[in-house]
Amino acid sequence: MTSGNAGSGALRIGSRGSQLALWQARWVQGELAKLGAPSEIEVIRTTGDKITGVSLARLGKEAGVKGLFTKEIEEALIEGRVDIAVHSLKDMPTELP
Repeated sequence: MTSGNAGSGALRIGSRGSQLALWQARWVQGELAKLGAPSEIEVIRTTGDKITGVSLARLGKEAGVKGLFTKEIEEALIEGRVDIAVHSLKDMPTELP
């Protein structure tokens, strides 16, 4: 899904496609628009979005998998495919001592 001014030099916002993620990305898009910065939302499907039928908490603990809902968006940011990454704090990997 792309919205905004595709191909016109608009900032590219990387987001998951869930309702919450898209709401947050659209909020950021609206704030950028207030500043006169055009943007478009690039939906990125993450590993966590692709896994079905397995408890994600269990998978993360057993496989040592981190960033199930953030890794691909971060990679897109590093590779320059998006300019901004919008995440929910609940999706960010955490480490407790």
